[in-house]
Amino acid sequence: MSSSEFDEAVVTHRRELLAHCYRMLGSPHDAEDALQEALVGAWRGWEGFEGRSSVRTWLFRIATNACLKQAQRRPARVLSSDLGPGFTQTADLGSPDTEHLFVEPWADEPDDAGDPVAAYARRESVELAYVAALQHLPATQRAVLLLREVLQFSAAEVADLLETSVASVNSALQRARATLEARGSQQAELAALGDDGVRRLVEEFVTAWEAADVDRLAAMLTDDVRFTMPPLPAWFDGREMVVRFLAERLFETPWRLEPRTVNGQPGFLCHQLVDGVWRPGAVNVLALRGGLVAHVAGFVDPEVVKKFPADR
Repeated sequence: MSSSEFDEAVVTHRRELLAHCYRMLGSPHDAEDALQEALVGAWRGWEGFEGRSSVRTWLFRIATNACLKQAQRRPARVLSSDLGPGFTQTADLGSPDTEHLFVEPWADEPDDAGDPVAAYARRESVELAYVAALQHLPATQRAVLLLREVLQFSAAEVADLLETSVASVNSALQRARATLEARGSQQAELAALGDDGVRRLVEEFVTAWEAADVDRLAAMLTDDVRFTMPPLPAWFDGREMVVRFLAERLFETPWRLEPRTVNGQPGFLCHQLVDGVWRPGAVNVLALRGGLVAHVAGFVDPEVVKKFPADR
């Protein structure tokens, strides 16, 4: 088969493959590394591809195996709340944690025009809580769940992909489902609010945040809201502690928020005023429940923030 056919296959499936690698590994950087490794392997094997399966299935076999190899080489990524209880003081937020790898946000691309059901499923499959929950699964269970439920491969195809039996695939899928069954869907929350409701919530959040209006923000939070900000170890659990953090630390300097869609959820590139200059300082992702904010997932690693270039 020709190199032009290979290039066409890569263009057709690259976005889907990259998203799959992100779900597997919890990091856009790791996903890019795994995908590049997979594409190099695919190129080397292209002339020997005999078409016994579709090109898509063949590429996903190579990409999944690249992810499994990478998962064996490094520990699974975590959220701040996985590492211990929330902080009960705001004076010392700690030094960046270099012992653990944290789940990182996914910079969404606009959905292609077309099937809204498929677009909904794509956004749901990269939700931050879903990707974080996946990291708690053994890597093979993670692969089975994603291949079966997100990518809609049959049990027989997954067994062939992973060189195992259909019975093993079904068993792994059952165990993975049991681990993830309590997860809620942010897409369902957003659909319940409707486009206008989401827009009003985002506008209200931006206005309150930029005005450092703690009382206004407090009214938008659930009682059990969480605020995390890896790689800093500090995180805050419950409205009282989150409000204390906002009042005592976060709003010591002014902020501007640039709304984004991150992990299929409302998010922001947060610009901080430093020495008279507005600089990107964090990426925030909101998780909602019942029309209120249940989690502000802040990411302050400069390398993560760089992946979200400013529009202004």
